[in-house]
Amino acid sequence: MRSGPVATSADVTSSPDPELAAAIERLAADGWLPLTRPDIDVEDARRNYRDLALIRRGAGSEPVGSVHDDVVTGPDADVVVRVYAPVEPQGTTVVWLHGGGWVVGDLDTADAAARRVSRALGATVVSVDYRLAPEHPHPAPLQDAHAALRWASSTFPGRLVVGGDSAGAGLAAGAALLARDWGPRLDAQLLLYPGLDPTMSHPSVLQNADGPFLTAADMRWFWERYVPTEPARLDPSVNLGEAARLGELDDLASAVIATAAFDPLRDEGRAYARAVAAAGVTVRELTGEGLVHGYFGLASVSEAAREEGDRALAALAELLDAGS
Repeated sequence: MRSGPVATSADVTSSPDPELAAAIERLAADGWLPLTRPDIDVEDARRNYRDLALIRRGAGSEPVGSVHDDVVTGPDADVVVRVYAPVEPQGTTVVWLHGGGWVVGDLDTADAAARRVSRALGATVVSVDYRLAPEHPHPAPLQDAHAALRWASSTFPGRLVVGGDSAGAGLAAGAALLARDWGPRLDAQLLLYPGLDPTMSHPSVLQNADGPFLTAADMRWFWERYVPTEPARLDPSVNLGEAARLGELDDLASAVIATAAFDPLRDEGRAYARAVAAAGVTVRELTGEGLVHGYFGLASVSEAAREEGDRALAALAELLDAGS
């Protein structure tokens, strides 16, 4: 069992970072937001999200040593992965799971995040093109994530991390549970504003229902497609609050858990950080003062967003160094 302090950043502020607010206002005015509508077709949502992700990358991209695609053989499906080799390897592999509500997103929308992680940590990043709902609801995406972890463990020596943002962070948390019980051994988790509660019962869902950026209606649209049945919504590998209630968080890999003050998902991420720490797991928590959901991908328009993303990556590096 691992133990350690929960380190938090500043408390919630009364208004979002001005640079973020201005950028999101422009995105909304240009028709990119909201991410979903009650009547939107899944393919239209995917095209919209892909286009939005590519334009918000900003100018240029983080340099890496090389990039190539590969195929992982899973228990019931092959999974395409994109492997980013670092310029200066530091002996770490990060299996990265992209955001997009388990319904949208792909290897291209995850490219900027994967490059940033590789560059900051000197890590090999294995970005996973997991199957998407509603064609492939839970547990298919989680099975793909676990298959990619097993493949990465057997392919790349050294320390192994699972990480992701938003829905991908929720998958990473679930995959960490599977890895604890079935392997491979993980050295850390990086969970950026994770989606962990299909019941949407935490206060921040109402407090930040209109965003900015991600709305409660967006999350409802995503959850309905990813976990359409009640048993799926109670699965502890999806509903991490249920995992906490059942006392299933012991002996997990150390975790960096980052939330954002103006995010509907804020409170479920903070509750999970408390629960994991109470189970004796080392946790580094960043609370994202003034920030919104998706800030890791908005570094090009906000200095505050860039700095908090850098802090999360630095916290992960510290956890890995402490465990080595």
